[in-house]
Amino acid sequence: MNPRLRQLFSRSLASGAPAEGESVPLRAKRPPKGAGIFMPLAVALAVVLVVVGLIYVEMRPVTLRIAVGPANSEDVKVIQAIAHAFARERGYIRLRTIVTDGAKASAAALDDKSVDLAVIRGDLDVPKEAASVAVLRKNLVVIWVPPGPKGKKVKNPIKSIQNLAGRRIGVIGRTPANVRMLNIVLRQYGVDPAKVEVVQFSTSEVGEATRGQKVDAFLAAGPLNSRITADAISASLREGGEPTFLTIDAADAIAQNFPAYDAAEITAGSLGGVPPRPDDDIKTISFAHDIVVRKSLSDTTVATLARQLFAVRQNVMSEMPAAAKIETPDTDKDADIPAHPGAAAYVDGEEKTFLDRYSDFIWWGIMGLSAMGSAGAWFAGYLRRDERQNSSSLRVRLLEMLTTARRASSHEELDEMQSEADEILKETLHAYEDGAIDEGGLTAFNIALDQFHAAVADRRSMLMALPPRPSMQLRA
Repeated sequence: MNPRLRQLFSRSLASGAPAEGESVPLRAKRPPKGAGIFMPLAVALAVVLVVVGLIYVEMRPVTLRIAVGPANSEDVKVIQAIAHAFARERGYIRLRTIVTDGAKASAAALDDKSVDLAVIRGDLDVPKEAASVAVLRKNLVVIWVPPGPKGKKVKNPIKSIQNLAGRRIGVIGRTPANVRMLNIVLRQYGVDPAKVEVVQFSTSEVGEATRGQKVDAFLAAGPLNSRITADAISASLREGGEPTFLTIDAADAIAQNFPAYDAAEITAGSLGGVPPRPDDDIKTISFAHDIVVRKSLSDTTVATLARQLFAVRQNVMSEMPAAAKIETPDTDKDADIPAHPGAAAYVDGEEKTFLDRYSDFIWWGIMGLSAMGSAGAWFAGYLRRDERQNSSSLRVRLLEMLTTARRASSHEELDEMQSEADEILKETLHAYEDGAIDEGGLTAFNIALDQFHAAVADRRSMLMALPPRPSMQLRA
């Protein structure tokens, strides 16, 4: 027992202690003193579990599937290098590469939700659920005319886009998107695509096409310093000749009519060769290969993806120089492929921290915990109301016994009241331990108990001082 309480009730405890060999009746088990705070503790535990769960979700790695193609292309190699870097750095985002037949197939995979990300061409049909997270590379369109046979004068030389009418044009790459792009350029210059013969082939077929005089001009599309474009130009040249590059002067008009294209310039010497090609800046159009995600992905996931992507880009460049062409997406609202809000937040420096995202939940949780604590305290007090009432009635009973003790006519009657007072003392101490009464109530009870003991002691002294009653003689 508390030393203070032991000192306070030393007299009562001494008088009420059981005699040797006497058994103390067992008392019904009361609920523990802390039972009243079970509810707020349960709420606190729930809040802690929610916070721990949020942290676990935030820290648990997420694997995203990305579609890219065709197989063995530079795009596939760059994405695989990025995926390996993510795994090596043990980042929150992991990538699983799904190789497709090309950008169109990758877009279809994103559209049917079989992947989370895809590398697509910006000038193809963009899935409705696509949002940009990065630009993998920007491609420049190059149109050139191979030199004619050495020493022979070429009739009707091709000096501009308009001169392509009635000619045979070789398009590097098998994708129909390049032919569609050529037709857009031709129409801008008033050339009917039906009057132009188009032949598609790979880079390895360019040399054979020019030797057989099968092609009058070529079109290729690729990033600046593209090896494929440079090799195609070199393969199309004859000994001692240099190509003629055609300028797309209407690039601004094409970009205005077709937002997927931008006006651009091929800078002098950027296509390699000796002497450097071209010998002057050439105006052309460009389009992008974008890394897009489904709009339904959370802002947090996409922002983390963008942050990891640009964090590992420098390391990936050492093994895949093409990774240097990765750029941040266009965050303008009128962009042809709008940036995902998560990527835009990263680019604009508005990425939310853990506390930013969940501060409202934590604040409301604390407020709820406080409210539930108050409710729990009230509920606990409500449950103890019977004990408080019982303790109050016991104190009233003790005061009544005080009056009765002063009028007691025998020691036996005083002994019975003393035993009852001992039981009242036990009940009161248990009520205090359970929190049903406070120290103020306990002090008031002690005053009444001391007065009762004093009255019992005075009455015993008085009874002992009275002369013994004469014994009754039974008559025969």
